Amino acid sequence: MSDRGVGAVGAAQVGGVPWPSRDPAALGLPVSFDLPVVGHLDALADLAAGAGYLEWRRYRHAAALHTELVVPEEDHDERAVDAFAQCAARIATALSVSQYVAERILDNAVALRDRLPRVFECLRDGVVSPTFIRTIVSRTELVHGRPYQEQVDADIAAALRKPGSWSTARVRDLCDQMVYRRDPDAVRERREEALKGRCFFTEAGRDGMGTVGATMSAERAAIVARVVERLAAQVCKHDSRSKGARASDALFALVKHAPFGCDCARPDCAFTVVDADEVAATAARIVIHVVTDTTTLTGPVPANTAAHPQAQNVETTAVAADQGVADEVTVEEVVVDEAAAVAVEPEAVPVDEAAVDEAAAEPEPDLIDGVGYVAGLGIISGAHVRDLAHDPDTLVRPLGDGTDTPLPATQPADPYRPSAALDTYIRARDRYCTWPGCNRPAWDGDLDHITEYDHAHPERGGQTTATGLGAKCRFHHLLKTFGDFVDDQYDDPDHPGRIVRTVTIPEGRTVLGPAHTGFDTHPGLDMIVFGDPPATGRTAPPRTPAPDEPEPTRPAPRTEQKHARRRQERNRNRLRNNLNGVRPPEPDDAPPPF
Repeated sequence: MSDRGVGAVGAAQVGGVPWPSRDPAALGLPVSFDLPVVGHLDALADLAAGAGYLEWRRYRHAAALHTELVVPEEDHDERAVDAFAQCAARIATALSVSQYVAERILDNAVALRDRLPRVFECLRDGVVSPTFIRTIVSRTELVHGRPYQEQVDADIAAALRKPGSWSTARVRDLCDQMVYRRDPDAVRERREEALKGRCFFTEAGRDGMGTVGATMSAERAAIVARVVERLAAQVCKHDSRSKGARASDALFALVKHAPFGCDCARPDCAFTVVDADEVAATAARIVIHVVTDTTTLTGPVPANTAAHPQAQNVETTAVAADQGVADEVTVEEVVVDEAAAVAVEPEAVPVDEAAVDEAAAEPEPDLIDGVGYVAGLGIISGAHVRDLAHDPDTLVRPLGDGTDTPLPATQPADPYRPSAALDTYIRARDRYCTWPGCNRPAWDGDLDHITEYDHAHPERGGQTTATGLGAKCRFHHLLKTFGDFVDDQYDDPDHPGRIVRTVTIPEGRTVLGPAHTGFDTHPGLDMIVFGDPPATGRTAPPRTPAPDEPEPTRPAPRTEQKHARRRQERNRNRLRNNLNGVRPPEPDDAPPPF
């Protein structure tokens, strides 16, 4: 019996030096925790990259174990506890984790080594967080052994290395987008099987609790969620339940046809008893937003077809809304530009039987399909989009007229309010809250004027434009408005139509915004142009003050000074931060009024 790896209990098994005893300076770490705020944040960012490197080494060791213990046996190992299970058992024993956790470590290590080597390098270089690795591995399992496996790996790695921040939802959407585009036939087959396997289940939990669940299509799941959330909102601000607890009670009320009410016990509460059926029946129609493009509606095309949007960067984008109340579903799809939906028909030529036989012997070309995006749920396949579009209740209408005519940016009577077209465009472009790391859908959040809107003098800055607006969830909108965080957003001079975003914390550290947005899924968004916002057109006539009139004061001096400071901070950031070679545009905000 081998005694490799056997040592004294509690002794360090590798290197002989416990981690706390190692020299921090030799590891490139701060030797003291007595640092300013920015120093702590810099250290955390550096440690995050270091955690990626350590995770890379952990997977390298696990992959090496797989090579030594599993690969020689896997082709003929039919044991119940096979070589893979025994290898994972070694890892589980050494790390004191469960067999399930150890097998996931081994799965990830093998997938990164064999299927995703370039993504593996991103982990090594600290480009991607270890928390995203399981998402990437699981969302790309279906490309294993496919001819486009290396291309998917390269595409994901290239996207991860783009400047900017990531969130779990954006990483998930990126992986699904790459897989769905290159695997249209297999995706349709899997979706059909998944629909056949939809189910309802209950599960007993601890402390007298239970779980109720069901699997269904993404759009139906979104409708169920919206109905439950709408009923759960029928309470006053004094309700003691959490949002999740209210939603649980609302779901039961809908199923049981029972009243739903606020638990505040106040005699003057208007929500003491709410008829769940009445709320569901009289509520406004529920809208499920789906973003796609016209080329996706026509079906997959060969990978080398010039008409495909990825080949010519002329992709039109569509916005679809799936509406329904209770079990009634209506689908509405809004196509942005119909002009680019060009059908490519083969040229008529005489039939040559020899050529036909030769062509039949050649492999069929790889197909690439478009994708759609369902707000809050992520990427859906092109086949799923076409199923929605072919619904008899579907209404297709363009966002714009398919020409270069600019769309209106604001509502006619209020230059502060965005037009319906601009509102839709911003949410389709941003997809999620634009704050780094946030996963809240843009469709459920607010549209924020990045530079504060000057209601008295709109021409001074902060106007309602595509560049001037960004989607934010309510929390980050309030954080920006009432905190000392400064966000900025401006056109990328090297990529027309694209947006550069930054967030600066109060201590001055600047973080780039999302690296993956709707532009990366639907490049045709670049082609949508909006007109300039209207001038205010209302200027108060000069007035001569009375002799005894007191000196006028500003209505909100603190707010004005905060806005001015933020404008100054944005201008300084644009000039100071090079953003990996992207030229900052010339500052165009008004100078501070002090």
